[in-house]
Amino acid sequence: MTTIDVATTRAMTATAAGVLLLDVRTPAEFETAHIDGAVSVPLDRLQNHLPQLTDGAPGQIVLICQSGARASTAHAALFRAGLSTSAVMTGGMNAWIAAGAPVIRGRQRWSLERQVRLVAGLLVLVSVLLSVLTPWSLLLTAFVGAGLTYAGASDTCMMGLLLARLPYNRATATDPAAALAQACRR
Repeated sequence: MTTIDVATTRAMTATAAGVLLLDVRTPAEFETAHIDGAVSVPLDRLQNHLPQLTDGAPGQIVLICQSGARASTAHAALFRAGLSTSAVMTGGMNAWIAAGAPVIRGRQRWSLERQVRLVAGLLVLVSVLLSVLTPWSLLLTAFVGAGLTYAGASDTCMMGLLLARLPYNRATATDPAAALAQACRR
């Protein structure tokens, strides 16, 4: 997998034509803060747009997510589709913002990772509290623990994928096909 840092990404977008910034976070995360010129194609909808990307990508594709995990998944999907010109921006938007790079801000929403921590924590808390009534409720705690262990080992999060489908995370969806068509014409 090819990775590039924030400084290299900034330099590429400032000097090189044909660089596509592809943001694979949820539409809500994209609305909260995104890089000027980035195209929002949520990871769960990337497969639908692979033909458009493989046929019309303008050159280098820089994949962006919140921290880098979803962008790595997108990189693998693009590679399997025959696109070898993509790179993952290390650290994602967290690194971009920490570097003081410019962002376009919109309505503030919780990141998907924060939502996962909240739901996992609530499930464990409820399970422990219910264990006073029935010890079987601790199976929910074990299930959450197994899910978090799998997420850490595989670098994929099924809870995150499920939460990404909630209306809260889809509130301001853009049309990825139209945005990609415009970006590919540049």
